[in-house]
Amino acid sequence: MTCLVLKLGPRERVLVNGAVIENGDRRSRLSILTPNANILRLRDAIRPTEVNSPVRRVCYIAQLVLSGDVEEEDAALQLMRGIEQLSLVLRDEDSVSHLSAATDAVAEREFYKSLKHLRALLPREARLLAMGRDA
Repeated sequence: MTCLVLKLGPRERVLVNGAVIENGDRRSRLSILTPNANILRLRDAIRPTEVNSPVRRVCYIAQLVLSGDVEEEDAALQLMRGIEQLSLVLRDEDSVSHLSAATDAVAEREFYKSLKHLRALLPREARLLAMGRDA
C-alpha cells in the first residue's frame, strides 16, 4: 500500500481534511494512509493576498481543493484551463514537463501532486516577471 509521508518540523502545522494539526516540539513523520485525503502544509500555503501572478493563481485553485473550500469537479476544470494558459507562455522543456505532470495529476484527481508540480514553476515565473520589470 502506498501512502503519503509527511516530515514535519517542530510546531509545523498541516491541514488534513479541514482540520489543522500542529506537530509537537520535535521533528516527526506522519504516514497518511487514507487515499485521496486533502492535505496542505500551512507553511506552503499561498494566502489570498499573495495571489498576484498567473502561476500563483493556478496554485491557489489547487490549494482550495486541498483545504476543502472548493469542490474537486469545479476546481479541475479551472485548473485545466489555467494550466493550458500557462503552457502557452512557459514553453521551456522543464516547465512543459511540470505542466504535463500537473495536468496528469489533475486528471487523476491527485491535487496535492498537481500543486507540487505547479509550485515548482514559481521561481521561474518570478525570474520572468523580474526581467519584465527591468526591461
